Amino acid sequence: MLSAEHRAIVTATVPILEVGGEALTRHFYPILFRDYPQVKPYFNQAHQADGAQPRALANAVLMYAKNIDRLEALGPLVGQIVAKHVALNILPEHYPMVGASLLQAIREVLGAEVATDAVIDAWGAAYGQLADLLIGAEGQTYAAMKAAPGGWNGLRCFVVASKRRESDEITTFVFRPEDGGAVLDFQPGQYIGLRAVVDGVDQRRNYSLSAAPNGKTYQISVKREQGGAMSNHLHDAVGEGDVVELLPPSGVFTLARAGSRPIVFISGGVGITPTLAMLPAALASGREVHFIHAARHGGVHAFRTHVDELASRHPQLRRRYVYAEHAGQQPGHPAPDAVGLLDSERLAAWLPATRDVDAYFLGPQPFMKVVKRSLRELGVPENQMYYEFFGPAAALE
Repeated sequence: MLSAEHRAIVTATVPILEVGGEALTRHFYPILFRDYPQVKPYFNQAHQADGAQPRALANAVLMYAKNIDRLEALGPLVGQIVAKHVALNILPEHYPMVGASLLQAIREVLGAEVATDAVIDAWGAAYGQLADLLIGAEGQTYAAMKAAPGGWNGLRCFVVASKRRESDEITTFVFRPEDGGAVLDFQPGQYIGLRAVVDGVDQRRNYSLSAAPNGKTYQISVKREQGGAMSNHLHDAVGEGDVVELLPPSGVFTLARAGSRPIVFISGGVGITPTLAMLPAALASGREVHFIHAARHGGVHAFRTHVDELASRHPQLRRRYVYAEHAGQQPGHPAPDAVGLLDSERLAAWLPATRDVDAYFLGPQPFMKVVKRSLRELGVPENQMYYEFFGPAAALE
């Protein structure tokens, strides 16, 4: 039970977390993986190496501590965490492992003088409250998924129905259920969890669904990442007819169904993938749609032909492409609309005249930072910007 004294102690640690939260979470993960190696497959080790996961966890812990008395203020953060956990099949038994490792990290990083028994007791109670909140929400989601048509819980076997190259870096995989049954419906913009054993190591990753729901198959489009264990395994070792294990679709970055405002999709690199599932629904709504994509060059620009074909059939779809580099006329690589980086000047020219739009954007963090700042400067309301980012909110300011 989280007492008033516990709440006061947790709140008092906020200044410490603001300064040293990331150091704490960087210390936490090695403890977790050492003492509970069974949870390691649930974490992307590339994101461990580049600091993305420790930063995301530090942000979540800080936000929780700041709002310990008003959890409703956490807003979409809880939904994002639940969606990620569901896509990886996080279960109630995993929470005590995380809790024990977190408390040990607090003790070791802050030292016994700061992390007194009272502080550890308070954070233990606070973590227990958070765990109960997440376990309850995830349990409801798992139950709803299993009860829905085509739904299931846990891992389900799918056959690779097709595999095709989309660009120099991106390959598309289409999966059909091995059991021949239906598949769970999903909202455009969501992702799916995939499990594979790579070089003897259990790995789990989430990939955006890159085609509209059809009740029969799922499609993902995967960028080959340098050093990416799963992405390289999929590109090099998984072919048509092979069997993979998938978890049900999840995610909160989805297309809002209501409204009449123009829709703007802005993507960078592989961030294009969820927009491909969103586009058909956006076009079916009859709303004006603007599609803006940034790529390093034509060789890595995936799905250009697909989007161009949609534009030829739907007059309300306007698309613009910008490449960081383009060396004149290149066979098979038409020229972009602009060369350079996407900035506020280009966005000002390519956005509709009204700034009253619903803007969806996704891509690398530096790209998202520029897009968010530019949209704000151009007058797009922040509550009409939709994106998915797990780091500190200040990172995109």
